Amino acid sequence: MAIQSSFKNMVVVLSLVCLAAAAVLGGVYALTKEPIDAAQVAKINNAIGGVVPEFTNDPFADKYEVEMEGKKFVVYPAVNNGSSVGYAIESFTTKGFGGKIVLMVGFTASGEIKGVSVISHAETPGLGAKITDPSQPFVTQFQGKNPADPNFKFAVKKDGGNLDAITASTITSRAYIDALESAYKVFTSIKENNNVAGGTDNE
Repeated sequence: MAIQSSFKNMVVVLSLVCLAAAAVLGGVYALTKEPIDAAQVAKINNAIGGVVPEFTNDPFADKYEVEMEGKKFVVYPAVNNGSSVGYAIESFTTKGFGGKIVLMVGFTASGEIKGVSVISHAETPGLGAKITDPSQPFVTQFQGKNPADPNFKFAVKKDGGNLDAITASTITSRAYIDALESAYKVFTSIKENNNVAGGTDNE
């Protein structure tokens, strides 16, 4: 005898289907979480290594947070044989053309910008996405600059500064510079508080 369809039966079947789907998703998440986390750690470590001077400590293990203007930034101190040689600061802005841009900004112990690496972005390919190309003049213009220099200003030429913008991508350029400026504010806060992990703050 066939089982008659009823609202109760449909609810039971749907509930079982949902439970099964949830179990499968949970299993997939458990299987993929560890490799995804490992890949993210590797990406961050690669970014750190590319923006700070040579170090002997483990910046990722020594990381700490600094709160600035209501936002939290992650700091990865670079230490070489007990002496501070620089900091990699994970900075971000939500002012990008495509939304949030996350950068790893590296400073030497004396405050010079050693390098910048893009962690994530959603900018337009071929335009704003040029921020990911380390050979782009827009990116290289920051290397070796010390924002403490009175001639340095966190602004593109269109806004009264002396920094070049990416052609046809002024919004992205401004956002990138905004994240850089936030990173520098964190750096100056660290120096003022002598906030160093794993070594002494020698310049």
